[in-house]
Amino acid sequence: MLFTSLEFLILLIITFLIYYIPTLKKIQVQILIVSSFVFYAYNTPILLLLLFFSIAVNSVTSYLICFKDLKYQKIIATIGVVINLAVLCFFKYTPLFANTFLSNGDNIERFLISIPLPIGISFFTFEGITLLVDTYNNNVSERRKKILIAKDPLTHLTNVAFFISFFPHLISGPILKAYEFFPQIMQKKLKDINWDKTIKLLVTGCFLKTVIADNLKEQTANLSFPAFLTVPTSTLLFQLFGYSIQIFADFAGYSLIALGLASLFGYVLNQNFNYPYISTSFSEFWRRWHISLSSFLREYLYFPLGGNRKGRLRTYFNLLIVMFLGGLWHGAAWSYAVWGTFHGLLLAFERFIKDYTNIKHNKITNVLCGIMVFICVSFGWLLFKLPDFNSVILYFRSLFNNRDIACSSFFMRINMYNFLYAIPVLLYHFYYLFKFKFPNSIILKYEYILYGIMLFFIITNSGVAGDFIYFQF
Repeated sequence: MLFTSLEFLILLIITFLIYYIPTLKKIQVQILIVSSFVFYAYNTPILLLLLFFSIAVNSVTSYLICFKDLKYQKIIATIGVVINLAVLCFFKYTPLFANTFLSNGDNIERFLISIPLPIGISFFTFEGITLLVDTYNNNVSERRKKILIAKDPLTHLTNVAFFISFFPHLISGPILKAYEFFPQIMQKKLKDINWDKTIKLLVTGCFLKTVIADNLKEQTANLSFPAFLTVPTSTLLFQLFGYSIQIFADFAGYSLIALGLASLFGYVLNQNFNYPYISTSFSEFWRRWHISLSSFLREYLYFPLGGNRKGRLRTYFNLLIVMFLGGLWHGAAWSYAVWGTFHGLLLAFERFIKDYTNIKHNKITNVLCGIMVFICVSFGWLLFKLPDFNSVILYFRSLFNNRDIACSSFFMRINMYNFLYAIPVLLYHFYYLFKFKFPNSIILKYEYILYGIMLFFIITNSGVAGDFIYFQF
């Protein structure tokens, strides 16, 4: 069920009206759980069984961690994490390894390749892991004590079911951390909704998704094999530029809608995108892009591996292994692992430069670095658009071989539309820089006009609705 679909709008309105009925305030969490189950099961009801299993495993193990003797807690936490990872690996990576290591075409291979990928499994599996790790670490960290495990098992089961299944984040994040979400579980009041913030989030998110991403989807369609083999070089570059804008508008748009929806019900989800295309370094890019994933990898993988505390060589290795696994998290294809390794190499090389040089930056170098980061990131997105690595190689060959292909009016139109739909996203980033530099500007007092313009385009110029790109992960 898409956030931008009529079915979801109906579900949202019904849920919202029931949720704030004064006589039902004591079961608000249960109302959202039921609504979330309907949302998740709408297209494929059988997937509810997997969601139920995830909730059961994580609620039971986190409860036992909290109330069992200290000597058993580590064992229970380990078992819970292993079960989560085993489920994720079975559904997500079994077809990949079957394709890689089995080639006899027997019934077993066909069965393994045919295993479906449940939507959202990468997100709610990681959330279950945060619950278990944070509950276990409750004994040694004050911050983790924000997770309040209810002594009543049924209450705890309800809280865990809500944490994992809450529909705004269920399908494509942002990835929640238990110690940030659990303290928010309480009765909510309609008067406490920050309508100004909520409406801005929803309008901006819908604009990015429906007007920018859905329209650019049509313009980047030729960026696929074998279509790009006969596309002129200039259009190949414009389409890559357009896809870079599209994937940001698609995922950032989803995240903003998710934050706005959560706000409607009184819950605060952390920002998932912080204007990433203004980044002047690769480390800054990963502090601004898919923040919930990068912070998860940093807290639950990079730091446990030693982070940057065990020498420079170990730091470079940690960056590579974390980004390799982060890439593989995105999809069951080796191209995603290559994409992650590519970013790991960029981060390690950048760290190496900082370790052994003392380069001073000014406005000009910042601009040049920003352009370089955007170009490298954009070429990296090819591995998302073209998961077959051979297609990526052919794309680069086409960049050089197609220079003599005439740019017809058809391709000129594609170039123009890619550029036109990119302009709002570029202005979106520049507007952030403007607000940062001139926080008291009179222009900001009339920013409601911008939201009115976006709402107008949502109504009049939305593209053909399509799945969010990150649904596949």
